[in-house]
Amino acid sequence: MRMLLKLVIFIAAGYAALLLLVFFAQSHLIYFPQRNITFTPNQEGLAYESVTIATADKETLHGWFVPTPSAAKGTILFFHGNAGNISHRRDYLLTFYRLGYNTFIFDYRGYGKSSGSPSEAGTYQDASAAWQYLTEIKAIPPSRIVLFGESLGGAVAAWLAAKQKPGALVLASVFISVSDLAAELYPFLPVRLLSRFQYNTIDYLQSVTCPVLVTHSPQDEIVPFWHGRALFQVAAEPKLFLTLQGGHNEGFIFSRKEWAMALDDFISTRLGEPGRLSQ
Repeated sequence: MRMLLKLVIFIAAGYAALLLLVFFAQSHLIYFPQRNITFTPNQEGLAYESVTIATADKETLHGWFVPTPSAAKGTILFFHGNAGNISHRRDYLLTFYRLGYNTFIFDYRGYGKSSGSPSEAGTYQDASAAWQYLTEIKAIPPSRIVLFGESLGGAVAAWLAAKQKPGALVLASVFISVSDLAAELYPFLPVRLLSRFQYNTIDYLQSVTCPVLVTHSPQDEIVPFWHGRALFQVAAEPKLFLTLQGGHNEGFIFSRKEWAMALDDFISTRLGEPGRLSQ
């Protein structure tokens, strides 16, 4: 009996230690930034501007503005996921360029060449600074800007879309909230009580009034397919759901020409431009 009691105490102490570790180390479970820039647009022959912008709390963000060679059909403000940096989004840049859109892609604080350390409040301030750069420095009308967010970046894009009036919002493989996703990934932990992060995409989306495109794959092993469907259900019209194929790090919009064409058709229709895909 005494041995059993010791075992119970040992297990309880270990579980308590795990809870403390998860509570205080959450940022390391959410953000996986890389500092090294491994690619630049000119390696694909794309002209670009290296951009430095300041946030309201005095962090410095680094990004690229990649213009199209002819009249742009619109401008995509891209919010990447929780890992890597902008140099790991080469195929997105190429796709948007070929479709005829300008692209502004930037790194959150703590990623790539951007200063600081990532945080939820910080990523929202970063999004606001990027929006300000496009609308005030580049003088692009909000109605000509498309917010495109992948994975965690989708939560940031949805937050911004609820605050501003973009031309459209695209959510690619996005979760409804961090706590809901974590509850599925770690069912043995009381994550809803422990979570210090929200990224409540579904809540933000209910305040979004612009057209919304949601893309997701049934084979997504990290963010279950039902998250995408749930986001689509709460989005206001006009909206479109595009079913992809492949895992979370495989089912990208650029993976198939027909998916890129569907993206272009949705955006160009809402922005009032005919769709096209250059070869």
